[in-house]
Amino acid sequence: MNTAAEHWADICAEKIIREKGDKELYVCASGITPSGTVHIGNFREIISVELVVRALLDRGKKVRFIYSWDDYDVFRKVPLNMPRQEMLQGYLRQPITLTPDPFGEQESYARHNEREIERLLPLVGIFPQYIYQARAYQDSRYAEQMKKALENREEIRSILNEHRTSPLDPDWWPISIFCASCHRDTTRIGCWDGKYGVAYRCSSCGHEETLDLRHSPAVKLFWRVDWPMRWSYERVDFEPAGKDHHSEGGSFDTAAKIVQRVYGFWAPTSFQYDFIGIKGRGGKISSSSGEVISLKEVLAVYQPEVVRFMFASTRPNTEFSISFDLDVLKIYEDYDRCERVYYGVEVVSEKKAARERRIYELSQVKGVRERLPFQVPFRHLCNLLQIHDGRTEKVLEYLKLEACAAEGEYLSARARCAWNWVSQHAPAEFRFSLRPAGSHPLPVSEPERRALAALREEVEKNLEHHSEQSLAEAIYAIAQGAGLEARDFFKLVYRVLIGQEMGPRLAGFLPVVGRDRLLELLAGY
Repeated sequence: MNTAAEHWADICAEKIIREKGDKELYVCASGITPSGTVHIGNFREIISVELVVRALLDRGKKVRFIYSWDDYDVFRKVPLNMPRQEMLQGYLRQPITLTPDPFGEQESYARHNEREIERLLPLVGIFPQYIYQARAYQDSRYAEQMKKALENREEIRSILNEHRTSPLDPDWWPISIFCASCHRDTTRIGCWDGKYGVAYRCSSCGHEETLDLRHSPAVKLFWRVDWPMRWSYERVDFEPAGKDHHSEGGSFDTAAKIVQRVYGFWAPTSFQYDFIGIKGRGGKISSSSGEVISLKEVLAVYQPEVVRFMFASTRPNTEFSISFDLDVLKIYEDYDRCERVYYGVEVVSEKKAARERRIYELSQVKGVRERLPFQVPFRHLCNLLQIHDGRTEKVLEYLKLEACAAEGEYLSARARCAWNWVSQHAPAEFRFSLRPAGSHPLPVSEPERRALAALREEVEKNLEHHSEQSLAEAIYAIAQGAGLEARDFFKLVYRVLIGQEMGPRLAGFLPVVGRDRLLELLAGY
């Protein structure tokens, strides 16, 4: 570990140890309600916790990393990006674990959303212990904790009222009940016997009964009480939260008071993380609106290490947007530069190097390699793939990867991301494809024909001997010799090669296309 670097995850790890003491085991927590697609904004909390977990592990500490699925929450709104909207509407006000999977793949709507992210997290090196709150409540695991909340009902109501413009009703209760008949949370508590018995009536179907907290699967704590209860139950030492929860008088403030006064435990060390946007769209990502980008979509364009890099290199309290435009090229360039700094290939100031080395360590999925991986710039890879019609094996053959076969899997993964980006997200001016060999020659003027013939001769005789600089000079000389403006000649060559007037930097592009392919395309001029 690069102990000289003051990375935010290391600073947080030191703070946890300082505030919670030198413990045998530290518990770090995260969680969410799977009421819709688990999006990249939710992922920010997951990876923020995981980076702090790594920082604690690097200090020789034992850590339990728990991730709670709040899947016993009520289904309040159907996200717009879900199929079978009418069917889902029929399950509103019921637990999301009782809502069917509209995709027909999992046992419930909640499980579909959980399974998707659980499948992807190992790809980015994240392995939490999952806790399913529906199972915990249905097994009456929290019966004593719910009883304690009922015993301290007035204390909890007083804490919550401190930050409310209108106080809670005197008949407010810290628990909610799903009706045993219609499964909705449209119930009203009538009385509590002072122990484990609670009576309720459902306003939707009229069902009424008295249940026992120790045996009923239908009762749960109100979420502002549930959160601090679980801090105490799981002995949580660290859990971050979004800036909406960390606002003054927000849910973190009230939870900190409830966990201390009701459950005799202290709030975990925390920090505030900011929202993530999607570049080009206003506002934060929202599961309920359906305006989301999932981790799956991000991983289609960004390698797992680059995904980790984006979050490891950004402080959690800084807002940023996920990009799918030309910024993708810069993000890959930044990652590759960080990698070169780590291995000492690129030299920067020691302070910056220490920071970059730590970011690189935290960006790796399976640990740091012994030597610098074979780097192929993302932009260059995109051009290679377009030249070879998206065939990765041809690109690897061009790169002569047999000399470093161990890098094949890594570069193949980058190539898949590059082709996905080119195919689905790259701006039109970035995309191209070579004209088919044997295509009918374009109509050109006599000076243009002479220039193309001169270029064909230069390619045939000297292409493999040129540097990019010398080739650029030769191209300019050909244009001048034919009496053409250089910019007009460039447009002409692009039209002949790719059927459009703009493309990659020509002097770098021609060697990548290769002598034989160029001669085929320039034949007939």
